[in-house]
Amino acid sequence: MINDDTIKLLSECKAGIKMAVDSIDEVMPKVKSEKFGQLLSDCKHEHEALGNETRRLLNEYEDRGEEPSPLAKGMSWIKTNTKLTMKPTDHTAADLITEGCNMGVKSLNRYLNQYEAADQQAKNITERLIHSEEQLSVHLRPFL
Repeated sequence: MINDDTIKLLSECKAGIKMAVDSIDEVMPKVKSEKFGQLLSDCKHEHEALGNETRRLLNEYEDRGEEPSPLAKGMSWIKTNTKLTMKPTDHTAADLITEGCNMGVKSLNRYLNQYEAADQQAKNITERLIHSEEQLSVHLRPFL
């Protein structure tokens, strides 16, 4: 029998992955550097693979998981589009994505601590997601 912490941790991962992919999709058309675009594309594919794995597990546990908060999605969209309209540079896009990565890492670590009874498979997905976000933020430093 699956425990509640596992479902909650996977649900939070699902919502975070959706926010990350949406953010990447939002900035990609504005990115001018080919290398920057490739970093975003690679990270998006990695997040999508983790999202598929997360959804598969949630389906096995007969749970749909969480969606990102409409308020958080709306605020992110407004901030991203406002900043990129005012200053449509790779620097601005890198700054926005790095901020998102940092928020994701912080939240995911908090959820790992909060849902400590989650099974190892859910924890592994969360840790891989954290690693992906950390790596992207490191690789984006030259564009800041």
